[in-house]
Amino acid sequence: MNTIKKNILKSVLLGLAFFLQSCGAYNFSGADIGTAQSFQVNFFQNYADQTPGSIIVPGLDRDFTLALQDLINDLTSLSLTGSNGDLLYEGEIVEYKVVPMTATADQRTAQNRLTMSVNVRFFNTTKEDADFEKRFSFFYDFDAAAPLPSVQAAAHEEIFERLTQDIFNASLGNW
Repeated sequence: MNTIKKNILKSVLLGLAFFLQSCGAYNFSGADIGTAQSFQVNFFQNYADQTPGSIIVPGLDRDFTLALQDLINDLTSLSLTGSNGDLLYEGEIVEYKVVPMTATADQRTAQNRLTMSVNVRFFNTTKEDADFEKRFSFFYDFDAAAPLPSVQAAAHEEIFERLTQDIFNASLGNW
């Protein structure tokens, strides 16, 4: 009886090994990286002040660039490189502004909306028909009584999460 258990265990382990081997190209993010092995994210310059009503926030460009690098690094097996990446992301921050969204009965602003937009150019050296240039935008609504600096950390976290995920899905999403 002990020999039968050992043979069953060997069969299960061998079957599991074959199963895992056959699933080698699968990843849980659904990313279609093809034959790419590396990616590069160039620094996203902040040109938001060229859009009427937008403001420049120091460090926003660095923080966004790092957020995009981190997301791609976390969701793929690609290596981050400083040059000659198989996948290249570049662009600029083109909008960062706060506008009033809702008013109270006495005509005061009740809620503000912070909107951030980035222009992205994506190049895939392993699959050139995947290249694109596209604008991505997202927003964060907050109470008008709160000053912008008091909500910026939470706003950036939410906006960066959505923008980077949208960029990832547009460039590597295989849904």
